[in-house]
Amino acid sequence: MDNRINEIRRQIRALRISMLEAEAIMREQIKRDEDCAFVAEDILKMRLVMSRLVEERTVLGDREPILVSFAPHQPRAQKPVVVPLANRRLVFGEQRAR
Repeated sequence: MDNRINEIRRQIRALRISMLEAEAIMREQIKRDEDCAFVAEDILKMRLVMSRLVEERTVLGDREPILVSFAPHQPRAQKPVVVPLANRRLVFGEQRAR
């Protein structure tokens, strides 16, 4: 029985990390205004699997918290800042002579 509980806990840990990674990917796709339906479907499937694992774990009597540490990917370098040049006006020959 303990082996099964340990196996379920390992699967839950791995599934949580996969879900967090998928959510990060989905957020990036949303920021770029891309279609994220495929990733969203995967997250829903992972939630279904997670709920079944949690049910089985509860039936087996395991109620200890499962801690997961997740470091999201490193943020991309920021876009370079474009500083506009000073206001310039076209001056024609006649106006320049004045």
